[in-house]
Amino acid sequence: MHYIFPLLAVLAWAGNTVITKMSAASIEPTEIGFYRWLFAWLLLTPFVLRPTLRNWWRIRPHLLKIFIMGTLGMAMFQSLMYFAAQYTTAANIGIIQALIPAMSLLLAIMVLKQRLTLAAVVGAVTAFIGVLLVVSNGELLQLVQQGVNRGDGLMVLAVAAYALYSTLLKHWQLEISALQMLYLQMLAAIIVQLPLFLLQPKTGLNVDNLPLVLYACLAASMIAPLAWLHGVRLMGPSRIAIFFNLMPILSLFIAGLTLGEAIEFYHWIGTGIIVLGIVLAERWKGKGA
Repeated sequence: MHYIFPLLAVLAWAGNTVITKMSAASIEPTEIGFYRWLFAWLLLTPFVLRPTLRNWWRIRPHLLKIFIMGTLGMAMFQSLMYFAAQYTTAANIGIIQALIPAMSLLLAIMVLKQRLTLAAVVGAVTAFIGVLLVVSNGELLQLVQQGVNRGDGLMVLAVAAYALYSTLLKHWQLEISALQMLYLQMLAAIIVQLPLFLLQPKTGLNVDNLPLVLYACLAASMIAPLAWLHGVRLMGPSRIAIFFNLMPILSLFIAGLTLGEAIEFYHWIGTGIIVLGIVLAERWKGKGA
């Protein structure tokens, strides 16, 4: 029964890759990125504002850290995804996100001084090869000749921002409740994105794009994180981490079913290689390198 919470979270996030791609045709990236966090923050405010103010004495010394994490994990990560969606497929968006655990592992070694193991090296390299296979459309030599597609390149940057966010979240370990952290990071994302939102051209909310904004706000920004946090409490962080490996596979299925995107053989091979790399890095107890 505990499995329903991480599965719900991963399914909502996988669905958001399709929502991200659909938004490219109906709303400006700066708009959906801003509205998503604004609406989520407003919905949480009646429930979280008062406890946050009561806890302000504990929060205040960490405001800069919270702002940095909100900028990386919410503003940069999702905004780069919305811009990437203009140039790449939902399938690629979902698959490249699977690089997050391997990137987080490498950053943990550098930032948190975790012990470098052969498993970490082999797993990270394996996962990276899988991503290269996807972004090259199955032709690694073509990647050398033509370079990375703009959208796939933006997704790699988005993944790097989120991996750094995850590393800092673990490194700083602030003694603030998860819900209050989420609430304050949303506010940081709103502040960071506000100037670009005001300066960029706007499509405006309409019947076509409002459902996309609401999905991003409710399912991806509120339900998924809360379900994931509840799953962590029930199962522990190490047991729940493996569920994130379902992201690329679910993204492929949802993109194929809803958008009619062609799912090529190299998508499956790349996904398999990425998941293999993640499993090797997380589960194989290699000797120190």
